[in-house]
Amino acid sequence: MADRVTVIGWDGSPLTRAATAALSAATLVAGAAHHLALPEIPGGAERVRLGSVDLAARRIARHRGSVVVLADGDPGFFGVVRTLRAPEHGLEVEVVPAVSSVATAFARAGMPWDDAQIVVAHPRTLRRAVNICRAHHKVAVLTSPGAGPAELALLLEGVHRTFVICEELGTERERVTVLTSDKVADHTWRDPNVVIVAGGGPETSATGGWFAGRAPGTVRGWALPTREYATGDASPERYVEGESPGLRAAQLARLGPRAGDLVWDLGSGSGAFAVEAARFGAAVLAVDSDPEACERTAAAAGAFGVTVDVVHGRAPHVLERLSEPDVVRVGGGGVQVLAAVVDRRPERIVTHAATRDQAEALVAALSGTGYQVECTLLQSVELDTDVWAERERSVVFLLSARRSEHAP
Repeated sequence: MADRVTVIGWDGSPLTRAATAALSAATLVAGAAHHLALPEIPGGAERVRLGSVDLAARRIARHRGSVVVLADGDPGFFGVVRTLRAPEHGLEVEVVPAVSSVATAFARAGMPWDDAQIVVAHPRTLRRAVNICRAHHKVAVLTSPGAGPAELALLLEGVHRTFVICEELGTERERVTVLTSDKVADHTWRDPNVVIVAGGGPETSATGGWFAGRAPGTVRGWALPTREYATGDASPERYVEGESPGLRAAQLARLGPRAGDLVWDLGSGSGAFAVEAARFGAAVLAVDSDPEACERTAAAAGAFGVTVDVVHGRAPHVLERLSEPDVVRVGGGGVQVLAAVVDRRPERIVTHAATRDQAEALVAALSGTGYQVECTLLQSVELDTDVWAERERSVVFLLSARRSEHAP
């Protein structure tokens, strides 16, 4: 095993005294091509091109001598330190830090970043990174080949954002470009780069904030009464069908919306479900055929400080142009809409029915589709505690479907 492993972060500035001393004693140096070209690397040191960090870690573990690993930015922030310290490699490392590429990118843009979300985009995680960009006001994306600025912009089609693209930070070829998202795919971008995606809804932190990233919010609790989402002169009574807080709580529990998901809310009505799904950090597409319902949903999202993309249209036809969902709430439309949703293969679906006959028809539509289906009869009674009399009763069939692990 190596006698000593030092990980040096490099942000383009001159190496520190500690970094220079570690390099001068190194018998093996691992890094990218531009790192291995640094003049401070001893001529007799073995040089390892850092492609797969796991492969390099195995080579380092077998080496007898002093090892230096060079990495861009802060190697402890989405960097090589985690892999090198993994139990399967057994390496203890010393770290010489540098300014992270995210901090540098925001500095070049002149923007604060305590309220930013930070994601890593690989081809396999690109869609989830895009969903974070949909859901949040300010996101820094650490890109990779095949999951760069152009790919981000293409998947955000129809969603307006501002991109700040920072290429080759800390080098003589550094370049910072500001474009609207619809123009980004028209260009070729150099690696490595960091992308700041901004403009999704209101700022999420105020002066004197104490919580980095997504603010915890000022509203306490979930499944709030429908009247909490009323705005202006709108009457919440118009949207009571299928929107009782108890039903909404059960739907959210079965869907489990989370950061990186895209939620479809079909038949958004008051906007209550869409807003609460967005409060969990998910990206939300709220669809309704009623223009007033769309306005109401947008107003509720603004009032609660979350981002919800509202689509005016009638399902199932409007679904053809929507991005792929992870979980779906079908608030109306019956068997025809449910069948169209199943064709898109989300992980989970919830819907409801007022009668047993309707529930049986919905279950039949899900049969043989590769989903595990459950049906629960929910009954809630609101009481007037002054006289202990029944104030309001709600009875509904809740259907939930979970895609089987073996289903296509």
